[in-house]
Amino acid sequence: MDESMVMVSASPHIREARSTTSIMGDVLIALLPAAVVGIFNFGFHAYLLIMACVVGCMVFEALIQRIFGKKITVRDLSAAVTGLLIALNLPPEFPIWMALIGCAFAIIVVKQMFGGIGQNFMNPALAARCFLMISFVGSMTRFTYDGITTATPLATLKAGGSVDLLSMFLGNEAGTIGETSAAALLAGGIYLLLRRVINIRIPFFYLISFSICIFIYALTAGNMCVYDAGIFLAAHLLGGGLILGAFFMATDYATSPITAAGKVVYGVLLGVLTFILRIFGASAEGVSYAIIISNLLVPLIEMCTKPKAFGAGFESKPLSENRGFVDKKEEKDKESTMRVTVAICIIGLVAGLALGTVYFVTKGPIEKTAEKNKQASYEKVFPEAEEFVSAEDISMDTANARIEELGASGVTLDEIVYAKSGGETAGYIVIVTTHEGYAGDIQMALGVDLNGVITGLTMLSIGETTNLGMEARDDPSFAAQYVGKPVDSFTVVKTEPANENEIKAISGATITSNAVTNAVNTALLYIHDMLGGAGNE
Repeated sequence: MDESMVMVSASPHIREARSTTSIMGDVLIALLPAAVVGIFNFGFHAYLLIMACVVGCMVFEALIQRIFGKKITVRDLSAAVTGLLIALNLPPEFPIWMALIGCAFAIIVVKQMFGGIGQNFMNPALAARCFLMISFVGSMTRFTYDGITTATPLATLKAGGSVDLLSMFLGNEAGTIGETSAAALLAGGIYLLLRRVINIRIPFFYLISFSICIFIYALTAGNMCVYDAGIFLAAHLLGGGLILGAFFMATDYATSPITAAGKVVYGVLLGVLTFILRIFGASAEGVSYAIIISNLLVPLIEMCTKPKAFGAGFESKPLSENRGFVDKKEEKDKESTMRVTVAICIIGLVAGLALGTVYFVTKGPIEKTAEKNKQASYEKVFPEAEEFVSAEDISMDTANARIEELGASGVTLDEIVYAKSGGETAGYIVIVTTHEGYAGDIQMALGVDLNGVITGLTMLSIGETTNLGMEARDDPSFAAQYVGKPVDSFTVVKTEPANENEIKAISGATITSNAVTNAVNTALLYIHDMLGGAGNE
């Protein structure tokens, strides 16, 4: 026999007709509606971010494969998909150079260092997003819409505000480039299902388990009626990248279970984790961390849900049962899988009820304490006032739009309060947040009298480095530098101040000092321009 006629290859010998390139091409097509909506809503910089991330990931993959002496595989489009997903998970004004650092981390560290496509232990795009969140938290949490820095719908909801469900569905809201339009994401998800690129199990059980937990929480902890709980649930389903995560990232082949039962368990786990992180975490989001944590548990999930090997258990049963094709072990495995799934669902429900009950019991005391602390901060920054009245007649959206027009950036005005004495307005208290802190957002309260002079400054929320940036809160002499000086704006210096408008930076914490000063200058800018010191309501 002519041995040259014999082809020897490893199994499997029956192969899927679709290639990696065609599958990744389908994912790119499915993500296209969300990308187009993002570019339409956020403008040219969003387009530049998308192109930079896609091209950057492909370049990084080609370079690292050449360095490692591996076959260059950028034509399989997996790097392009990773780049597009990274871009869609970024704020629209995010700096391109920061985005490229995230792309390098995703491709080089998370993907190629572990063997390339199919070998990564977590979703590279989400790993990059979390890496960037830790490294550049200020830029990752600054969102704009129509040129105005504003909160995302979920952040508004978490703060007790209301949201527009139709805007969230269509995408006319602040958020990352690709998460705002639920309609575009659903269209892409349906395309992937019709093309059989993904299986319905993971997104279905993800969304169902999350919905159950959120709905129970809304009814118990939120003390909502069924209608309001439904609105609350709809807002959480439409916002925060949940649909993007459920259809496009949780279903990643390399980082999700391959067993049918495993997909169910994985989806339920994602739903419960996202619920816990969103409701009880510091951030209004939770999808990214929930998926990464679940990625790490995939080997355990697959071990617990693996099917039996072909023919296993057949020889241990009576012949009569074998002839009747009754496989007791298979039935037992199915029952075990069902028990695991039901148990996880019950645990999720019980956890939701327990957490909701605890929140309901503690909600009142927490709100009273928060209000007491707020009043104490008002008295601290404007000690001469007798009462404090929220300036409900001032639209914060309008205020933030105005400071953007005046050239301010990196700062959000949160609230204006009238400081009253003898029934008359004696000044104003501005609650302002800077997004430029070294470790993230810094919120502060600033008292300003009718002459535009600062009466007091205190930090409400700050998480800077201990003994460095935290001195902005812990060292009273730093805040005292701003008080009682009739100037329009301040400048940070590293030497002893020579003029009234100079602020000595905290040693080793220039970034924090600049961030606080920028926030103070922005508050003064608004008071001088919009209110002009004219005082009565």
